[in-house]
Amino acid sequence: MRRICLTLPTNRPCAATITAVAEEAAHAVRHFDVEVHLLVLDSCAAPARAEHAEAVRRIPADPRIVVHHLDEARQRDFLRRAIDRSAAPDPGHLLDLMLPAGLSYGACTNRAFLLAAGLGCESVHRRDSDSRYQVVDGRTVFPVHQELTSLGSRAADAARHVTETALAADHMDRRVAMVGSSFIGELSVDIGEILRTDPAVYHDMVGLWAPAHWSDEQKTQLVEESFRGAGTEPFTTDRATLTLVDPMRVDMCNIAFHGVHERVPLPPATDTIGSDYFLIHLVHDAGQPGVLHNRNIVNFYTGERRTDAGFTAYQLRFVKFLLSMLYFNFVYDRMARSGAALLDDRGEVRASVVARLARESAGLDRGENIHRLDVLDTAYRKLGGRYAEFADLLARRRERLLDEARRDIEDFALLVEAWEPLVRAAALTSVPRRR
Repeated sequence: MRRICLTLPTNRPCAATITAVAEEAAHAVRHFDVEVHLLVLDSCAAPARAEHAEAVRRIPADPRIVVHHLDEARQRDFLRRAIDRSAAPDPGHLLDLMLPAGLSYGACTNRAFLLAAGLGCESVHRRDSDSRYQVVDGRTVFPVHQELTSLGSRAADAARHVTETALAADHMDRRVAMVGSSFIGELSVDIGEILRTDPAVYHDMVGLWAPAHWSDEQKTQLVEESFRGAGTEPFTTDRATLTLVDPMRVDMCNIAFHGVHERVPLPPATDTIGSDYFLIHLVHDAGQPGVLHNRNIVNFYTGERRTDAGFTAYQLRFVKFLLSMLYFNFVYDRMARSGAALLDDRGEVRASVVARLARESAGLDRGENIHRLDVLDTAYRKLGGRYAEFADLLARRRERLLDEARRDIEDFALLVEAWEPLVRAAALTSVPRRR
């Protein structure tokens, strides 16, 4: 029997989502020979945690489903013991990278990776608290069904269970490292108001995601594809392709990893959207097989983003994402050039190569990011209103943001170097049990 980790990291009230993910766990054990560890990583304040605890209490008992609802104190306890066991240098800083004071999409998923190791799980299946499942003819469309059909199998074996194979013959002996899909519904990044207000400004801002040397045509294509997921087409019937999955076609609310997450972590940057997407690029560039399916999740926005504080926080995360691309575009380019050289003789990712590329990128000239901030200042001021007020905030934080972007990639390199010993230590560390 396989043991898997179905995880829901959250920093917002989401009792209904916990109930829905528990239903997905029940689907998994009904249809596959698996034991599901349902892992809720709860960073909420006490009132929301209490609601979540009640939702967990109401999950129907099943001997093949083990529920773990861990607040940050329990997460920190596990992390501290695993870090100490790993004998990593500067354990205090490492703990801060794993459980920072600020919001970090990468760090919360890294905690799931380590806890999954502690639970003896061979794969991690991640969902988000601001998404829900499609329902077709009264049947809920659970992504875990496609994930468990192929994940971890030899590509040659997985080929029997997909509707299409678009994978070179010399990749067929490698194991499927990732199975994923995307979302329908609202844009994954809350900048739709900018698009409605001024499409030209939206193009200028989103185009900053691209490498500076790209042509206008390439940037326009990127802008048109960005943050839209699978559009609006609802699920009708299963489609799945065995391939090298295009990173633009999957989303971290609808993803499962096998093996690769034990070799390389996600960037732990705080207050930065997109900081959790690195492994999607790594799997693709290393030539590891994946399966792209169409059991898309429905994305929605929570009310908090519509408040003034939520608006400022989210725009800052968007800006920090754009600044991070100076470094990640460099790393992605070098990984793509490396190709199979990213893998060892067993077909596993060489973490040392990733760490080296991240450290090299930290030495890049900041001129490209200075240009990004100039373009953003003009764009936000042109939008007016609260966007212009946000431009004033950016101007005050300009140097700090430039420094943070470089420090974030340096911290990522450090975490990659520490990761494999940390995963081995986590596998020997007991996980607090709390249903």
